Amino acid sequence: MALSKLFSSACWLNSTVNSPNKPKFAPEQEEEDNYKESALSWIYEKLPTSFVPYAQLVRLDKPTGTWLLYLPCAWSISMASYHANLPLNQTISMLGLFGIGAFVMRGAGCTINDMWDSHIDRMVERTKTRPLASDKITQIEALSFLAIQLSAGLSILTRLNLYSLVAIYPYMKRVTFWPQLFLGFAFNWGALLGWPAMLDSSDFTVTLPLYASGDKKYDKLVDVKSTALLFGSNTRKWLSLFSGAMVSLVALSGYANVQGLPFYLISVAGSTTHLFWIVHKTDFDKAEECGRKFRMSKWTGGVVWLGILVDDIWKRVMM
Repeated sequence: MALSKLFSSACWLNSTVNSPNKPKFAPEQEEEDNYKESALSWIYEKLPTSFVPYAQLVRLDKPTGTWLLYLPCAWSISMASYHANLPLNQTISMLGLFGIGAFVMRGAGCTINDMWDSHIDRMVERTKTRPLASDKITQIEALSFLAIQLSAGLSILTRLNLYSLVAIYPYMKRVTFWPQLFLGFAFNWGALLGWPAMLDSSDFTVTLPLYASGDKKYDKLVDVKSTALLFGSNTRKWLSLFSGAMVSLVALSGYANVQGLPFYLISVAGSTTHLFWIVHKTDFDKAEECGRKFRMSKWTGGVVWLGILVDDIWKRVMM
């Protein structure tokens, strides 16, 4: 699912670095209003004031990251259910368990990222209002909150075991131009865990291509690295390459799992169409548009999951 990360970073780079008439840390008001961490979120109206910084810290009002973490888990669980004709209640129960785990782990990952990058976030228009960057909470308070997050979901986290992968992402931005690759490892780890959680064993001919499929998806000014900086003007070509690789690997997983026609019509053809539309219709010079495309990327994973579910229903009806 790391393709989606490339959209936002690529757009920021193009719209900021390639616009010589625009101050680097003072973008036009319209772009600022649309792309920064907005204070107009529902959390300000619905939550007590003391809870708001922590809700911001875990991106409670920005669920896209949770979906991107959860969907590979859902793919793997649903394909295992299809493979072994497992009871519906078992599948729903496991989907719910991994859903809670994805929510907790994504929040913990955001907390870790903000703790590590607070000094950088202060220099970037989009992130300078985050709780740690704006001193709404302290590092000690964030650390205490992280301990609560990990403790609350301990039984789930031991199964998902994403902590170490999520924790290294902020560091990778400093040492490699491929930090999104490591973020993809973390986001797609659930593809390897969903199947054995259902069947107590793993079929790597299915789960490994499924796992790999998600990994194909102010940086320069603050001295951190990014695939957007590496790809530059070739971003669209790279994204097209990774999109093709993702769809091919999804199809390979389906072939290994003996999926039926609905899978190929919806999961493969549907995700291909959606990715093609995103990659070739995105204006990488407009940060606001890239933000929208990033949020839409969850629908690519949703289409893949829908095809698996429809195929499972089709198989049960036809049996």
